[in-house]
Amino acid sequence: MTAAGGNGEATRSAARIGLAGAAVVGVAFGMARYVYGLTLPDIRRELGLSELVLGLIASATFAGYLAGLVLAGPLSASRGSRAPTTVGGICGALGAVIVLAAQSPGLLAVGAVLCGSAGGWVWAPYSDIVTRVVAPRHQSRALAMITTGTGAGLVALGGLAVLAAYTSWRLVWAGVALAAVIAAVVNLGLVPRTEPIGRARGTRDLGALARALPVPAGYSIVYFAVVVIYFTYAADVLGGTDLPALAVPIIYVLIGASGLVALATGAMAGRWGSTRVAAMCLMIVALALALLGLAGDSLVATVISACVFGVGYMTGSAVLAVWTAELVPDRAGAAFTGCLVVGAVSSVVAPAIAGTVIPTVGLGTLLLISAAVSLVSGVGLALLGGTRRNATVASDTTASRSPLSP
Repeated sequence: MTAAGGNGEATRSAARIGLAGAAVVGVAFGMARYVYGLTLPDIRRELGLSELVLGLIASATFAGYLAGLVLAGPLSASRGSRAPTTVGGICGALGAVIVLAAQSPGLLAVGAVLCGSAGGWVWAPYSDIVTRVVAPRHQSRALAMITTGTGAGLVALGGLAVLAAYTSWRLVWAGVALAAVIAAVVNLGLVPRTEPIGRARGTRDLGALARALPVPAGYSIVYFAVVVIYFTYAADVLGGTDLPALAVPIIYVLIGASGLVALATGAMAGRWGSTRVAAMCLMIVALALALLGLAGDSLVATVISACVFGVGYMTGSAVLAVWTAELVPDRAGAAFTGCLVVGAVSSVVAPAIAGTVIPTVGLGTLLLISAAVSLVSGVGLALLGGTRRNATVASDTTASRSPLSP
């Protein structure tokens, strides 16, 4: 095979895996993870459930996501990295079908938890698939494509919600179920099976893994906290204004559409460094939170906030996948999972803290405080990225001037 032919096949292989991963992650993370919250007001009205029951189900969906994150690693170790992506597709489809038919809180809970677990099963294993199957020079692009699938999923979810406003909220869940089946079939057709890594390799060197990830883990704590604050309270801000009821699903569409910018994350990380790109994302999310907190009653400000947030949100998740794969290429999935678990815990804690603060300071002030935390963290990370980059350049220059250098 010629070099050109080999390069062409490598590009096509990366594109196939990127497309399949974008489809699966888009459905599992962009649709299945957020569909419960989006349809919650209609579920409350039709099934007549109390706020306590609905809140417990919401918490259980996040527990399902955490369970998927934790269990995906052992399954990859024993059956290969494609196996958990298949399980995630099944959970998304089956869970959505159960909710679609649910007439009781028990069935609703089972379906919502299964559906919510899909994102945990599928996202991290693609880091292993990409680093093991895709040529190194195409890996950042493939990882960015896969993560950006979430944006397309949010667009589809928002579109379904707009249609459901004229029919039934169950239409949204039917759409999620159908999309999950299609994505699972595409995944099986385009993604090759990989050999299991083995339990011994999967459980050793945890200390080395932890030592490699303090900065991405710290980023995950702040990033996931401010993102969940935005998603949790954007609807409340809009609900307290004169904006139309369709504003919430339209916001999801705007976030997803603007987030497609994250397709360029790999190129940005290669040019500026993953640390600086991550810092930029925190600053962008800070701006979105500030706009929502200061002028959430303005349609123009809300639209700008959603579009800005989509860029920071999607690029912020994509750069985490690229960053962890760069730092720990031989254990990319485990590294990414570790940061996601840290972020998931942060996502649970942040709303609880917010709930205790809002009665005292108000929602607008909470959003501004969250914006300040995101901004300060972004500035600190940018300074850290600049320091590390300068240290690397200085080290390379010294090595090049050494008489012992080749």
